[in-house]
Amino acid sequence: MKKLSILAIAFAAVVFAACGGKKSEQAEVEADSLKSFEQQQIEASIKMHFDSIAAEIGKLKQLPFLSEGDDGIKLTKEEKQVKPDYLLPTSAAEEATTLAEKYRILSALNVDKKIATLYEMPTEDYDKAITKLVADINDPSFKAIDDTNTLFETSNVLYDEMEKNGRINHFWQMAAAALTEQLYIANQNPDKYLSTFTDEAASNVTFRIILVLDAINRLSEYDPDIQPVAKALAPLDVLNATSVAELKDQVAKAKDQINDARKAIIK
Repeated sequence: MKKLSILAIAFAAVVFAACGGKKSEQAEVEADSLKSFEQQQIEASIKMHFDSIAAEIGKLKQLPFLSEGDDGIKLTKEEKQVKPDYLLPTSAAEEATTLAEKYRILSALNVDKKIATLYEMPTEDYDKAITKLVADINDPSFKAIDDTNTLFETSNVLYDEMEKNGRINHFWQMAAAALTEQLYIANQNPDKYLSTFTDEAASNVTFRIILVLDAINRLSEYDPDIQPVAKALAPLDVLNATSVAELKDQVAKAKDQINDARKAIIK
């Protein structure tokens, strides 16, 4: 998890979505009574594929514009000179009406607050928006987290709690939103964010992304709330590279699809 946190600015989503841990007996009984065997298998496959993505990225070298010190991860002085202008406005939280939308916006704003913090940008508005969303959602799972602004660092705890509290379907909403937001951010400068990728990593990561998209699409047959997510992510199946050069080319060509997916999910 520490290794992955070094790559948080490029792929924080995999930290969030890499969900491990065992189910409690009570949670297993409840899941068995509410879900079909097929749905449980699909959810298990999503976890496995996200874990595989996280493991693959964990093998990569540290991004050159990040450094790690006693007080955590920092950007280089040069990197902090140009502030990102592509982060979501915190007003997006006010546009979320359904519970699923609120979970997705909460996830995306956590991603963007992480980046804003690294760039030493003001985050007070992010804090207010995130706090309000957490209150609106009223998910007892969040009580297990000391600071809801650090969802990525507590993903395993959050996954277990949401499963126990019958909110696991919304975990997939959050994971999908985080993945989309990070793909969008990485697409702002692929050469920089993909600079430590190897051909093997490009192949393995995109292959797993395709499997995740397929699994989410199949999960949508059982969970109507996930259908908009599956529809929004479907065009991203063009990311299926066998080399770094091919991945950069695919990301460049998929710019519009990635932008559209972000708009569809973060609304």
